[in-house]
Amino acid sequence: MKSLDQIIETEEQIFLNRVPKSVALHQRASKSIPGGVPSSWASSRPTPVWVSHGEGAYVWDVDGNRYIDFHAGYGANIVGHANPSVVAAVQKRVTQGTHFAQPTPDSISVAEELSRRFGLPQWRFCNSGTEATMDAVHLMRAITGRDLIVKVEGSYNGHHDAVAISIFRSAKELGPSDEPWRTPGAGIPQAIADCVRIVPFNDIDALSRVFDEHKGQIAGMIFEPILMGAGIIVPQPGYLEAVKELVHRHGGLLAFDEVKTGLVIHAGGVTAMYGVVPDIICLAKALGGGLPCGAIGGTTEVMSAITDGRYNQVGTFNGNPLTMAATRAVLTEVLTDDAYARANDVGAYVLKNAVDILQSHGQGAHGYQFGFKVSVVFSAEPAKNYRDFLDVSTGAMHLNYLMQFNGGVFLAPWGKSESLTMSVAHTRSHGDVFLENLAQLAVVIEQMSERTSEVFAVGSFN
Repeated sequence: MKSLDQIIETEEQIFLNRVPKSVALHQRASKSIPGGVPSSWASSRPTPVWVSHGEGAYVWDVDGNRYIDFHAGYGANIVGHANPSVVAAVQKRVTQGTHFAQPTPDSISVAEELSRRFGLPQWRFCNSGTEATMDAVHLMRAITGRDLIVKVEGSYNGHHDAVAISIFRSAKELGPSDEPWRTPGAGIPQAIADCVRIVPFNDIDALSRVFDEHKGQIAGMIFEPILMGAGIIVPQPGYLEAVKELVHRHGGLLAFDEVKTGLVIHAGGVTAMYGVVPDIICLAKALGGGLPCGAIGGTTEVMSAITDGRYNQVGTFNGNPLTMAATRAVLTEVLTDDAYARANDVGAYVLKNAVDILQSHGQGAHGYQFGFKVSVVFSAEPAKNYRDFLDVSTGAMHLNYLMQFNGGVFLAPWGKSESLTMSVAHTRSHGDVFLENLAQLAVVIEQMSERTSEVFAVGSFN
C-alpha cells in the first residue's frame, strides 16, 4: 500500500483532472491578480476552485461539477445559496437604492434583534469581522486609557495590526509555553506586537499571571470564547466565567470575538449558549446571509463612548441598506428556532457516525457539534489549546479535503483548521455523502504503509 504522501499526490492529480477550467482561470487570473485569487484565503492546494453558482446546499464549479457545500464561504453562508428570503429582500432593496451613507429603518430592526439574541443593549455596524474586532480594541483602549491588550495564542481575530500577532504559526515558531513569542504578522512593527500579551486558551493561571505582571496597564482581553481556527476547541468548565471575573477585577474590558461562532453555533452564539455576557461582542460572517456585514455590540457603558464622541466608530458603508435588508431577513425569517433544531439533528448525526467510522478503522477521532458547525478531528484526544491542536496530522486532514472533493463534497480547503459548516438547506442525506467518502478514507488510512508526512510537517498549522 502507498504512503500518505503518495496517496495525497494521487488524489491531488484526480482533483486537478476534475477542474481543468479552474486551472486555466487561475493561470489567467495570475497575470492581473496577485496569486491568482481575490483573497489569499482562496489560495489552496492543489489549485483554487472557481465557482459558477450555488443553490441551497449545493455549489457548481466552472467545469460543471456539483458539490454538496460544507465550505459555506468559510462558515459565512448558513442560510444556503440563493435563499428565497434573502433573495427577495435584496431584490426589493436594489430597486430602492443601495447606498446613501444615511440610516435606513432596517438597521433598527437588526439592532433590536441582536440585542434580544445576545443580551447586549446597543449595536453598531461595519463590514467585516476584522473591522468589528478593530473597533473592539479601539473601544477598550479609548475607555480605559490603557495600551496593552490580551489575546489567545494561535487565535485569528482579524488582520488589523492590533491582533495579527501569534497567528498561523507552527509549533517551532511559538516560543516558550509560559511566555509565548509576540511575533507580528508581515508588515506589522514589533512595537505594535509589544502592546499585546499572549496567553494559551483554557489557562486561567497564565492569564492571572499576565494581569499581575502588568497591573493597571491592560485595557482588556479579546478572544474567541470557543476557539474556531483550530478545529473546534471548547472552553473548560468555568473558564469563561473566570476570565470575565479576572478581567473586570483588574479594571479591563472583555470582548468576545464571535465572528465565527455568532449565529452559527447558536441563535445567540457562545454568549447565549454559555450564559456569560461580555462587555463587547464582535459579529460578522453569517450575519449578512452572504453579503459583507459586521457588527459590534456593547453594554450601555461601553457604547456611551461612541454616543458621547470619545470614540468615533465610522465607515462609509456601515449599515449599508442592502446589507441591512439581507441581515433583517436572515435574523427574522431564516434563522428561526426550528432552523437550529434541524441543524442540531443533522449535525449530531454526522458527528456520531463520522467518529464511529474513523475509530472502527483504527484512526483516533473526536469532534464537536454546535448548531450549524461540525468538527471532526483526526485525533483521539481533544485539544485544550492551540499547541495541542498542532499535533493533529495536517497531511491526513488535507487528504480528507481531497477525497471529499473528489467524491462531490466541498470542504473548506484549509482542512486542518476549519470545520464543516452546514446551512438551513442541508439534510441527513447530504451528511450521508460526506460519511460515505469518509468511510473510503478510513479504509485507505488503515491500509497505508506510512502515516507520517514529509510534505506536511508534524506541528504545522496547515
